[in-house]
Amino acid sequence: MSTAHRSHQTFSLEQAAGASPSLAALQERIRESQRCMERIQHLIPAAMRRHVKAGPIDDAEWCLLVGNAAASTKLRQLLPALLQALAQGGLQVSAIRIKVQATPR
Repeated sequence: MSTAHRSHQTFSLEQAAGASPSLAALQERIRESQRCMERIQHLIPAAMRRHVKAGPIDDAEWCLLVGNAAASTKLRQLLPALLQALAQGGLQVSAIRIKVQATPR
């Protein structure tokens, strides 16, 4: 009984992304979402920041993930200021979607 010998190589995320255009595009969208979050974080009240996470970005729409409805309501009030901060930072986001995520029980 013979078993085929396979060579196992480990690749970094950057190497894998470089070998796959779809992974490279995904990695760039993740970076863009992180840049957006860095640009607006100071506008979110400090007590609320832990409830807000950067979500996916598709074309010119960015999603913010929030932990509860109260945070969602407050963020909706801040949307004009958030969009303005993104535009001033040169980020091409024309809409922000807010999604409440259920907390695990």
